[in-house]
Amino acid sequence: MDTKIRIKSILKTTSLDTSVTGFPTFNLSQLKLQNELDFELPTNIRLGHIVEKIVSELIKTATNYKVVYENVQIIEEQKTIGEIDFILEDLKEKQLIHLELAYKFYLLDPSISSNPLKNWIGPNRNDSLSEKLEKLRIKQFPLLHHKATAATFDAIALNNISQALCLLASLFIPFNFKESLAPTYQKAVKGYYVNLATFMSLHNIEKNYYLPSKKEWGMDPDTNETWHEFINIVETLKINMHEKQAPLCWQKQGAEFIQFFIVWW
Repeated sequence: MDTKIRIKSILKTTSLDTSVTGFPTFNLSQLKLQNELDFELPTNIRLGHIVEKIVSELIKTATNYKVVYENVQIIEEQKTIGEIDFILEDLKEKQLIHLELAYKFYLLDPSISSNPLKNWIGPNRNDSLSEKLEKLRIKQFPLLHHKATAATFDAIALNNISQALCLLASLFIPFNFKESLAPTYQKAVKGYYVNLATFMSLHNIEKNYYLPSKKEWGMDPDTNETWHEFINIVETLKINMHEKQAPLCWQKQGAEFIQFFIVWW
């Protein structure tokens, strides 16, 4: 994986703002980066950990923020009760910040609820934006003020630490979806989703495809160099549907690149 391309993809990803999350927002655009970052990424870690590693390196490279702590497990009675993603220092304001980071892919299912927030779900319907925000509200952010956390960070005054969320989100809407979205959602829309039958009906011989691995999700399709004909991916897609796994698909048609999920549901 090209680290520079992966870093650029993360910097371009929209961070859902306070109007959606209810938490103060930390945007990666706040980082003053003087040099283009490049380093060797570990190959044996999951996507979430890849993003954590890159964001950590970006903050360390920035001239206006400093990483004070990262990925600190909070332990009570020999049991891990949670983890603090980052404690940062805003070097200009001399302010410590408890930062929680997430990198998520959500699909819009308007049939779920009249509340737009509850309609963003994971590709396999086993997680959701509303559940993620609730976990942050009742567990992740309150963890800062747990007595076990105070024992872990005994050198700093936890009551003086502010809190912020960097929720990097790539959103996908139903194919031919015509309704308007709130601007903060619209900015994060990367593509659409279809079922397998619709995908097959939309195919023509001018189109080539690539099924990115989970570690490649969020990267721009136009940076990809390997493409396959329809016949070379359709059997894989049928297996995905049987196993109830919704893959991301990149499509190239001439000079046009798009991305979409193919869902089993």
